[in-house]
Amino acid sequence: MTTATGQTPATAPGTTPGSAPARPNATGVRSRPLLLAAVAVCAACGLIYELVLLTLSASLTGGGITQTSLIVAGFVAALGAGALLVKPFLGRAATTFVAVEIALGVAGGLSAVTLYVSFSYYGTSSAVLLVATAVIGILVGAEVPLLMTLLQAGRGGIDAEGSGKLLADLNAADYAGALLGGLAWPFVLLPLAGQVRGAALTGMINLVAAAVVAAFLLRRQLSTRARRGATAALLAAAAVLGVLLVRAQDIEVTARQRLYDDPIVSAQRSAYQEIVVTERAGDVRLYLDGDLQFSSVDEHRYTEALVHPVLARDPARVLILGGGDGLAAREVLRHPSVREVVQVELDPAVIDLARGRLATLNGDALADPRVDVVVEDAFRWLRTPDARGFDAVVVDMPDPDTPVLGRLYSTEFYGLVSAALAPDGLVVVQAGSPYSTPTAYWRTVATLASAGFGTSPYHVLVPSFGDWGFVLGQAGTDPPGLVLSTQAPALRFLDDAGLQAAGVFPADRRPQVLAPSTLDRPRIVEDMRQGYVG
Repeated sequence: MTTATGQTPATAPGTTPGSAPARPNATGVRSRPLLLAAVAVCAACGLIYELVLLTLSASLTGGGITQTSLIVAGFVAALGAGALLVKPFLGRAATTFVAVEIALGVAGGLSAVTLYVSFSYYGTSSAVLLVATAVIGILVGAEVPLLMTLLQAGRGGIDAEGSGKLLADLNAADYAGALLGGLAWPFVLLPLAGQVRGAALTGMINLVAAAVVAAFLLRRQLSTRARRGATAALLAAAAVLGVLLVRAQDIEVTARQRLYDDPIVSAQRSAYQEIVVTERAGDVRLYLDGDLQFSSVDEHRYTEALVHPVLARDPARVLILGGGDGLAAREVLRHPSVREVVQVELDPAVIDLARGRLATLNGDALADPRVDVVVEDAFRWLRTPDARGFDAVVVDMPDPDTPVLGRLYSTEFYGLVSAALAPDGLVVVQAGSPYSTPTAYWRTVATLASAGFGTSPYHVLVPSFGDWGFVLGQAGTDPPGLVLSTQAPALRFLDDAGLQAAGVFPADRRPQVLAPSTLDRPRIVEDMRQGYVG
């Protein structure tokens, strides 16, 4: 006669010869599906916390390959550390598991708001990011040994095949949960709840998982005192996260306002970036992920310098890549020769802003019947049959301080732009400051030349930005020259003499001969990360 675990009564754990076999505890065979479900939930939460850290790294500090690699590698290393650190507590696996889940729910749930507030108040969150990566990684790493121990409890001796099957079940539930978490963050939590609330909701799910395991699966393994302590800790942790969920918007508004000198009149997080509009005494400013895009006081200097040199040959069809605020489109539409404008912008939220709050500034340009707005990634769109035969191309992209933006300043990208141009067409690129970021500026010039363009670099003073640079290009090796069309409308800032002077660079900012930036070697991103030159 044998027991359900395959042991004879004389050798079954917890029995003596002649006694009745021990009854499997609450984590026996019948509770395995619930415990495996808890494994999946814990895995989902753990992966979401890692994605929260990566998302915050990108939005607060620009992310980048180096920082992303450090977070991923640090998180994986912390998983191993957590697995080792929990070994002395495996004898009290039930109590330890509940404690770990409570701690993880609090640490993970508060991670986003802690990082955001520290960045807002102190201008940096790198140290907090590293600590959060280590703490969350260690707690997540402790889960698997504890869960493995709990799954084995009450099953008696397990042979090699049984251990393999148990590990297979554990891994399957773990990976399935990771898939769920990987899909939930970008498609559900981040777009619907945002970073702070999304992390807090994930923490709540962790606490619910701990409560379910404690109440239904481990109640026979936890003493009355342990159950009371776990209940009190769970309620306290849930209360903290509940307050955060209720007050998240107030906390975000207060922290965000510290990042800007002027009052915030509009703020939202799109699928791609944080979009903030401030206004004081009639000065409207747009920020994307904290970077100033324009000030209404002097944006005409930037916009006229960007647009009108590229219209020197009186184009009929103009392509604008980026520039979703509509200001470049406004200037293009002022030129009498223009018959068609295609505006390609990645973020529909910026287009909505241009058509709404910014419509007065841009002259409601995106509502003009000559303008065709395409919401698409510029790199992808340039590969389509529609991206052909333009007389002028305006590339008005944000500064390349992340790998995602760096690809829009690559030889490959400018090669696609070249294919979109008519034989006698011109292209202009906003290229950053030749004074503050000279290496990045001349890197853009070199990259455009590497794609087969003759270049004419130039720069103007935009008070809100400082000394700001652009590059005009045409097919071939000859520079296109800096002139204005005789059909150009009356301009507030730019004239022929000013444009000629814009092509002269001072002795302390002479042209540099540099290698181009490519998809394989995005050198311009590193140029931006080196910081600003005084």
